[in-house]
Amino acid sequence: MSDLKFINNIRHVTETGKAVNISLSYQIFGQELHAAPIVLVNHALTGNSNICGINGWWKDLIGKGKCLNTDVYTILAFNIPGNGYDENPENLIDNYKDFTARDIAKIFAIGLNELSINSLYAVLGGSVGGGIAWELAALKPKLIEYLIPIAADWKSTDWLIANCHIQESILNNSTQPLADARMHAMTLYRTPESFTQKFNRTEKKENQLFNVESWLNYHGDILNKRFELAAYKMMNQILRTIDITQGKSNFLKVASKIESNIKIITINSDLFFKSEENWKTYEELKSINKNVSIGTINSIHGHDAFLIEFDQLSNLLFTIFKQNVSSKAS
Repeated sequence: MSDLKFINNIRHVTETGKAVNISLSYQIFGQELHAAPIVLVNHALTGNSNICGINGWWKDLIGKGKCLNTDVYTILAFNIPGNGYDENPENLIDNYKDFTARDIAKIFAIGLNELSINSLYAVLGGSVGGGIAWELAALKPKLIEYLIPIAADWKSTDWLIANCHIQESILNNSTQPLADARMHAMTLYRTPESFTQKFNRTEKKENQLFNVESWLNYHGDILNKRFELAAYKMMNQILRTIDITQGKSNFLKVASKIESNIKIITINSDLFFKSEENWKTYEELKSINKNVSIGTINSIHGHDAFLIEFDQLSNLLFTIFKQNVSSKAS
């Protein structure tokens, strides 16, 4: 695993007007910083900066000889402040309501500046990480050559906000908040068809539980062991506040300033960030002649397909990331 590095004492005033002092942790994989094109990868809600290697959560996409080839690229991953990955309780954030997705993008921008990074070959992220990618692109419209939001959008819809509201209620009121919130979330990350394929109403005779119930209990228990309650509250708050138009004009006016090539990756069965919303975003951007394209992961697995369908995802990203492979070979 790449060593966890820190940028300490980042002073930031949140969108809600609160002055905070943030420690931003990150990891670098592949080529040394400034020795190759830099790709920023934003993690999902319960993810972290450990994106490749033996225990990397996106190791099937990122690594030696993979779609994001660490022989060719410098891969940078920040931890969303307060996600608890540094295992330092002092860096957990209790006042999570003071933060928005835009705050995280601003903190990431400060981190990039501290690392003397003034351009990125690509920024990609799944779920909330994709929303932060949108926020960063709106904040720094000249920074990114390829903006790649995956199973994400530029805003949190009413449906998404509603589910985040339920998650927050569970986190604040349940006697086993992490486990219960995770079980509820897993039903949104998958689909009824995915559950049917995986479980088909089978049971565990020894405990009289359906296998789907045992599976949900397992995921609840695992998260309870590896995650912090304050971290989940913080990540849920960031998810519900994605909106590049907040306090600004409409979407097209904000998006028209983004100079990136935009590659939207949607999932046909996503119940969280609906495919229809991604296609609406694509059509709106095309109306102003933006350099935008869209690709679809076809899967029964819903939102989690971006963590499952690696062959499809790699194929959709191939043309973007093969360019520097070809140039290095020549």
